[in-house]
Amino acid sequence: MPSENTTEQQLLSKDPPDIESLLLLNPRTKPFANSRPSVQTLQEKKHWKRNDEHSCATGCTKDLSRNFLDVKHTTLSERGALREAARCLKCADAPCQKSCPTSIDIKSFITSISNKNYYGAAKAILSDNPLGLTCGMVCPTSDLCVGGCNLHASEEGAINIGGLQQFAVDIFKSMHIPAIRDPSSEGVPLNEKYSSKIALIGCGPASISCATFLGRLGYSDLTIFEKQDFLGGLSSSEIPQYRLPFDTVNFEIELMKDLGVKIIPNKPLTTENDGLTIKNLLNEHGFKAVFLGIGLPNPNIDPIFKDLTKAEGFYTSKNFLPLIAKSSKAGMCACKSALPVMSGNVIVLGAGDTAMDCATSAIRCGATKVFVCFRKGFNQMRAVPEEVDVAMEERCEFLPFCSPKQVFVKNGKITSMEFVKTEQTESGDWIEDEDQIIRLKCNYVISAFGSTLNEHPVVQALAPIQLDKYNYPVVDLTTMTTSEKGVFCGGDIAKVASTTVECVNDGKTAAWHIHRYIQGVETIPLEPQLPKFYTPIDKVDVSVEICGIKFPNPFGLASAPPVTSGPMIRRSFESGWGFVVTKTYCLDKDIITNVSPRIVRGTTSGFNYGPGQGSFLNIELISEKNTEYWLRCITELKRDFPDRIVIASIMCGYNEADWTELAKVTESSGADALELNLSCPHGMGEKGMGLACGQRADLVLNICKWVRAAVKIPFFAKMTPNITNIIDIARAAKEGKKMN
Repeated sequence: MPSENTTEQQLLSKDPPDIESLLLLNPRTKPFANSRPSVQTLQEKKHWKRNDEHSCATGCTKDLSRNFLDVKHTTLSERGALREAARCLKCADAPCQKSCPTSIDIKSFITSISNKNYYGAAKAILSDNPLGLTCGMVCPTSDLCVGGCNLHASEEGAINIGGLQQFAVDIFKSMHIPAIRDPSSEGVPLNEKYSSKIALIGCGPASISCATFLGRLGYSDLTIFEKQDFLGGLSSSEIPQYRLPFDTVNFEIELMKDLGVKIIPNKPLTTENDGLTIKNLLNEHGFKAVFLGIGLPNPNIDPIFKDLTKAEGFYTSKNFLPLIAKSSKAGMCACKSALPVMSGNVIVLGAGDTAMDCATSAIRCGATKVFVCFRKGFNQMRAVPEEVDVAMEERCEFLPFCSPKQVFVKNGKITSMEFVKTEQTESGDWIEDEDQIIRLKCNYVISAFGSTLNEHPVVQALAPIQLDKYNYPVVDLTTMTTSEKGVFCGGDIAKVASTTVECVNDGKTAAWHIHRYIQGVETIPLEPQLPKFYTPIDKVDVSVEICGIKFPNPFGLASAPPVTSGPMIRRSFESGWGFVVTKTYCLDKDIITNVSPRIVRGTTSGFNYGPGQGSFLNIELISEKNTEYWLRCITELKRDFPDRIVIASIMCGYNEADWTELAKVTESSGADALELNLSCPHGMGEKGMGLACGQRADLVLNICKWVRAAVKIPFFAKMTPNITNIIDIARAAKEGKKMN
């Protein structure tokens, strides 16, 4: 007898094993509960586990040597961006936007992304933030826009705004489109003050932002002086490649240069070696205004590290991170520096984002173990959670409540460090407990205790600006002006900005007040009116002409709920729509009353609600508003938006006097054209209007004839689909148009 297996293989009513394997994708009805030994699961899961192991056998080290690939958790694919954008609630109050230092219209660019209008999204971002791509990558969004998102407490959490911003501007970057001034300003003569010489010191985020906005305003003689032979400031030199690629910074600099900004490298602010000073820029070089955006170039160093250098194994963030950048960022520097080689244990001192960058960079330089030591607890860390998470994933060890006490050097090399434990008293003060001592073996120490300005030649070059006791310029933080007339300041050196995006906003704020200073405060309003971002695409003529009417663009709103009122039409024009067809209205004697509810959820929406709503259906009748309302709205709209097209949708019964009266008063109100509503099926047919007229060719012919005799403006007969042969109706409408 054949075996049971052989018999089973020969069954015509059963698929072969390979097909059955495919069908395992579908859930099956089980006769019994699943069961297998835990030891079997522990062995088998190794074949499928995608996240890292954490056992000491395999998980205590992670080979990241020379690995400068993107580590940002926020980076999104197109699929991810579209799903994320669809979650936005478009909040009326938009706390995300209020939390953004540069006030980017966040819900606007997210809406553009959800519509796959990536160019429009990038334009909205770059209009408010010229460093939109950089900030999308490195902004501490959890403390800013994301921290304000109303979805923060929902199951899916806050929206990944930084990732969406990076996604949109990164796509625009790949388009290779230059920046231009507002096309509407072409041919508009500018006074001679727009040729004033303006100097910007330092080519970092604050200066790039300031120069960009001044260029958009029309200033033609803008010069940035940069101390280094590379551009971008700390964005280039102190943020690693795996967080901020150099081509990102270069992309934003090129957009600035498109506006005519000149850059002179290797020209520092100093009294030494024929350097620049505030005095000689204003008095000898003839600059009308100066923007100071040099950052804070010097590290804060604990006295215990006095006289220690890189030779002993001691670095600061100010000399370590630039080494990493120069050796890993292609195109940044021609020096072809080698990546620092580290081994053994590395101690990083500090708890800010810079310390996290030092720690993760040390791993890429070959460090076996990195200890991040800081004086306070995890709850007081200045680093944003996303940067701390990356450092933890890369096996950095964190030691809180540790204050450096002593460093030990043997045979010219650092061998260990001693710390004392810190504690917080009930009054909130932090104290050191000398009885609790920790000693760590280490081969290198990287200090990331912040930055300052203590180079005497640089401080001298700031004269005659008034300085505070720390040698920082005294700055009016609402106008970014200093004590010296015509000198403005922003970025780290102004002491308010602690992030890239805040530096960008300092430059943005200063640009407007430089503009007011040069043009005269009596002629330029205090409230900023900074130009938006434009490209040659904005110069393309998309106007169309129909029936002798020139439409500024072919995008308009049909006669439907979005044009229920005059204010709704006004908002559509303000948003850029080229034309609207008003909600259909009639003579007051035919006025109707709508029923409620009259808008229902569309059939394509699935289980989604709110921002996931896919469509709506309406069973709305014509407008409830009277004729006088619509005539006045049309007159106001044409007065305020003379280039936009208003097509008035009108409806009457089969009555020559009514059609003649309504058409004439509508033409007198300023409407560009008429729509004769001969199609509406919702309750109007019973009144002898709409569809009741549109289903008969003879009625359509006469109505079109009456309107043609009454007005000179074009009109369109709106056909009903509820008819056997629409050709007969269309032919009648055309014939009626010809008859006078």
